[in-house]
Amino acid sequence: MSLHDNAVLVLKAYEGSEGADPEQRELSGLYLDHLAARPDGMWKACEAGHLTASALVVDPERGRVLLTLHKKLGMWLQMGGHCEPGDTTLERAALREAREESGILELTPLAGGPVQLDRHPIPAPCHWHLDVQYAALTRPGAVESISEESLDLRWFAYDEVAGVADGSVVRLLERTRALLGA
Repeated sequence: MSLHDNAVLVLKAYEGSEGADPEQRELSGLYLDHLAARPDGMWKACEAGHLTASALVVDPERGRVLLTLHKKLGMWLQMGGHCEPGDTTLERAALREAREESGILELTPLAGGPVQLDRHPIPAPCHWHLDVQYAALTRPGAVESISEESLDLRWFAYDEVAGVADGSVVRLLERTRALLGA
Protein backbone atom coordinates (compact mmCIF):
# COMPACT_ATOMS: atom_id res chain seq x y z
CA MET A 1 0.00 0.00 0.00
CA SER A 2 1.31 3.43 -0.88
CA LEU A 3 1.56 6.32 1.58
CA HIS A 4 -1.15 8.09 -0.45
CA ASP A 5 -3.48 5.07 -0.01
CA ASN A 6 -2.66 4.91 3.69
CA ALA A 7 -3.50 8.59 4.08
CA VAL A 8 -6.89 8.06 2.42
CA LEU A 9 -7.69 5.15 4.76
CA VAL A 10 -6.53 7.08 7.85
CA LEU A 11 -8.55 10.16 6.92
CA LYS A 12 -11.71 8.17 6.15
CA ALA A 13 -11.42 6.39 9.52
CA TYR A 14 -10.76 9.69 11.30
CA GLU A 15 -13.71 11.36 9.58
CA GLY A 16 -16.02 8.73 11.04
CA SER A 17 -14.45 8.62 14.49
CA GLU A 18 -16.02 9.92 17.70
CA GLY A 19 -13.18 12.45 18.14
CA ALA A 20 -13.96 14.21 14.89
CA ASP A 21 -16.23 17.20 15.52
CA PRO A 22 -17.91 18.96 12.55
CA GLU A 23 -14.87 21.18 11.92
CA GLN A 24 -12.55 18.17 11.94
CA ARG A 25 -14.90 16.23 9.63
CA GLU A 26 -14.88 19.18 7.23
CA LEU A 27 -11.06 19.24 7.26
CA SER A 28 -10.92 15.50 6.69
CA GLY A 29 -13.19 15.91 3.67
CA LEU A 30 -10.99 18.72 2.37
CA TYR A 31 -7.87 16.55 2.78
CA LEU A 32 -9.59 13.63 1.00
CA ASP A 33 -10.69 15.90 -1.86
CA HIS A 34 -7.12 17.19 -2.12
CA LEU A 35 -5.72 13.66 -2.35
CA ALA A 36 -8.36 12.60 -4.88
CA ALA A 37 -7.49 15.55 -7.13
CA ARG A 38 -3.72 15.37 -6.70
CA PRO A 39 -1.77 12.10 -6.86
CA ASP A 40 1.25 14.15 -5.67
CA GLY A 41 -0.69 15.61 -2.72
CA MET A 42 1.54 13.88 -0.17
CA TRP A 43 4.73 15.54 -1.33
CA LYS A 44 6.40 18.89 -0.75
CA ALA A 45 6.60 19.46 -4.51
CA CYS A 46 2.80 19.79 -4.73
CA GLU A 47 2.45 23.57 -4.78
CA ALA A 48 -1.32 23.53 -4.22
CA GLY A 49 -0.54 22.09 -0.78
CA HIS A 50 0.48 18.79 0.69
CA LEU A 51 -0.07 16.57 3.68
CA THR A 52 2.40 16.75 6.54
CA ALA A 53 2.66 14.58 9.64
CA SER A 54 3.41 15.71 13.17
CA ALA A 55 3.42 14.39 16.72
CA LEU A 56 3.11 16.05 20.09
CA VAL A 57 5.69 14.41 22.37
CA VAL A 58 4.06 13.86 25.76
CA ASP A 59 5.45 12.76 29.11
CA PRO A 60 2.11 11.99 30.81
CA GLU A 61 3.64 10.96 34.15
CA ARG A 62 5.17 14.41 34.56
CA GLY A 63 2.33 16.31 32.89
CA ARG A 64 4.49 17.93 30.23
CA VAL A 65 5.08 18.16 26.49
CA LEU A 66 8.21 18.72 24.44
CA LEU A 67 8.01 21.57 21.93
CA THR A 68 10.50 22.80 19.37
CA LEU A 69 11.18 26.43 18.56
CA HIS A 70 10.91 26.17 14.78
CA LYS A 71 13.89 27.71 13.01
CA LYS A 72 12.00 29.21 10.06
CA LEU A 73 8.78 30.19 11.82
CA GLY A 74 10.14 31.25 15.21
CA MET A 75 7.19 29.51 16.92
CA TRP A 76 6.92 26.79 19.57
CA LEU A 77 5.40 23.77 17.81
CA GLN A 78 5.05 20.02 18.04
CA MET A 79 7.57 17.96 16.07
CA GLY A 80 6.66 17.33 12.46
CA GLY A 81 7.23 17.92 8.82
CA HIS A 82 7.10 16.60 5.30
CA CYS A 83 6.47 13.04 4.33
CA GLU A 84 9.38 11.25 2.69
CA PRO A 85 9.46 8.49 0.05
CA GLY A 86 10.48 5.88 2.66
CA ASP A 87 7.46 6.59 4.87
CA THR A 88 4.88 3.81 4.67
CA THR A 89 2.19 5.33 6.91
CA LEU A 90 1.27 8.78 8.19
CA GLU A 91 1.78 7.59 11.76
CA ARG A 92 5.30 6.35 10.98
CA ALA A 93 6.07 9.65 9.24
CA ALA A 94 4.94 11.56 12.34
CA LEU A 95 7.01 9.34 14.64
CA ARG A 96 10.06 9.63 12.36
CA GLU A 97 9.80 13.41 12.47
CA ALA A 98 9.34 13.37 16.26
CA ARG A 99 12.40 11.14 16.73
CA GLU A 100 14.54 13.23 14.37
CA GLU A 101 13.57 16.55 15.92
CA SER A 102 13.51 15.50 19.58
CA GLY A 103 16.38 13.02 19.68
CA ILE A 104 14.10 10.71 21.72
CA LEU A 105 14.10 7.28 20.13
CA GLU A 106 11.65 5.56 22.48
CA LEU A 107 8.30 7.00 21.45
CA THR A 108 4.99 5.15 21.48
CA PRO A 109 2.08 6.46 19.42
CA LEU A 110 -1.11 7.17 21.32
CA ALA A 111 -3.50 4.46 20.14
CA GLY A 112 -6.43 5.34 17.95
CA GLY A 113 -4.89 7.24 15.05
CA PRO A 114 -4.59 10.99 14.56
CA VAL A 115 -5.52 13.32 17.40
CA GLN A 116 -6.53 16.19 15.11
CA LEU A 117 -6.09 17.81 11.71
CA ASP A 118 -4.80 21.33 11.16
CA ARG A 119 -4.68 23.23 7.86
CA HIS A 120 -2.42 26.28 7.79
CA PRO A 121 -1.03 28.56 5.08
CA ILE A 122 2.67 28.55 4.32
CA PRO A 123 4.87 30.86 2.24
CA ALA A 124 5.12 30.44 -1.55
CA PRO A 125 5.74 28.53 -3.70
CA CYS A 126 3.48 26.13 -1.81
CA HIS A 127 0.21 27.34 -0.33
CA TRP A 128 -0.99 24.94 2.38
CA HIS A 129 0.17 22.37 4.88
CA LEU A 130 -2.53 19.83 5.59
CA ASP A 131 -1.16 18.50 8.86
CA VAL A 132 -2.21 15.16 10.33
CA GLN A 133 -1.37 15.43 14.02
CA TYR A 134 -0.61 12.52 16.35
CA ALA A 135 0.56 12.22 19.93
CA ALA A 136 3.61 10.22 20.95
CA LEU A 137 4.24 9.09 24.51
CA THR A 138 7.68 8.93 26.04
CA ARG A 139 8.95 7.44 29.27
CA PRO A 140 9.79 9.62 32.26
CA GLY A 141 13.37 10.81 32.17
CA ALA A 142 13.73 10.61 28.40
CA VAL A 143 16.56 12.84 27.27
CA GLU A 144 15.92 15.17 24.35
CA SER A 145 18.50 16.41 21.85
CA ILE A 146 18.05 19.51 19.71
CA SER A 147 18.18 19.08 15.93
CA GLU A 148 19.46 21.44 13.26
CA GLU A 149 15.83 22.28 12.40
CA SER A 150 15.24 23.93 15.78
CA LEU A 151 16.36 27.05 17.57
CA ASP A 152 15.45 25.47 20.92
CA LEU A 153 13.79 22.39 22.38
CA ARG A 154 12.05 22.57 25.73
CA TRP A 155 9.66 20.72 28.04
CA PHE A 156 6.55 22.67 29.05
CA ALA A 157 4.04 21.79 31.75
CA TYR A 158 0.56 21.34 30.33
CA ASP A 159 -0.58 24.65 31.81
CA GLU A 160 2.35 26.57 30.26
CA VAL A 161 1.60 25.65 26.64
CA ALA A 162 -1.12 28.26 26.06
CA GLY A 163 1.38 30.98 27.01
CA VAL A 164 3.98 29.99 24.42
CA ALA A 165 2.24 28.19 21.54
CA ASP A 166 -0.46 28.99 19.02
CA GLY A 167 -4.04 27.75 19.10
CA SER A 168 -3.33 24.66 17.02
CA VAL A 169 -0.81 23.34 19.53
CA VAL A 170 -3.11 24.22 22.44
CA ARG A 171 -6.00 22.32 20.81
CA LEU A 172 -3.70 19.37 20.05
CA LEU A 173 -2.68 19.25 23.71
CA GLU A 174 -6.30 19.55 24.91
CA ARG A 175 -7.41 16.69 22.64
CA THR A 176 -4.41 14.58 23.68
CA ARG A 177 -5.11 15.15 27.37
CA ALA A 178 -8.75 14.20 26.86
CA LEU A 179 -7.68 10.94 25.22
CA LEU A 180 -5.25 10.28 28.08
CA GLY A 181 -7.83 11.19 30.70
CA ALA A 182 -5.40 13.76 32.10
